[in-house]
Amino acid sequence: MTSETPGPKTARPPDPRPRPGGRTARTRRQVLDAVLAELGDHGYDGLTVEAVAGRAGVHRTTVYRRWRDVGGLLADVLDAAGADDWAAPDTGSLEEDLTGLNDEIHDALTARPPVVPALIAASFRSPQAAEAQRRLWDDRYARCEVVVERAVGRGELPPGTAARPLLVAATAPLYHQLLLLGDASDPHLARRSARAAARAAAAGAFTADGTPGDG
Repeated sequence: MTSETPGPKTARPPDPRPRPGGRTARTRRQVLDAVLAELGDHGYDGLTVEAVAGRAGVHRTTVYRRWRDVGGLLADVLDAAGADDWAAPDTGSLEEDLTGLNDEIHDALTARPPVVPALIAASFRSPQAAEAQRRLWDDRYARCEVVVERAVGRGELPPGTAARPLLVAATAPLYHQLLLLGDASDPHLARRSARAAARAAAAGAFTADGTPGDG
């Protein structure tokens, strides 16, 4: 569930969209695209203002004036990733919706160059990026809560099912296996994780009193 995403929507590398503003907006887009390219090619340790400016074709003083440092660049990339119109899947089935989310996450975490993993890693190195990452994840989870609300409305889940814990349970195995273990060998990981979370939720695992649904 990433525009990027790390977190629901974490599909493709983020596609920063410029705010209105002519030349200023074009410069921002060039710089943010350059950040993603440099990050994918060289990782956080190789990311510098000078390299970004050179790749974007702008003077480094322009970058320093607007973004100040690498942390500012990363934070703007992450904030831009949340400025989109992405919506969670709506298939008519909780398991299918969760599988769709997980497929997007899988694609984002296994894409080459590895931009999304590099962004996630960078968030542990930069306080500004960490805060922006939290904003992005909060946005993505908030947009995905409708998946759970619809499932409750269809009777797939018991009333009172907590959306965010369910979403975390459905998506966490992908981050664990693909990022922590570095193992992308399981083609059924997205669906299996979605199914396990959906069945646990139907059994009441994410309600306050553990009350199962009718199904």
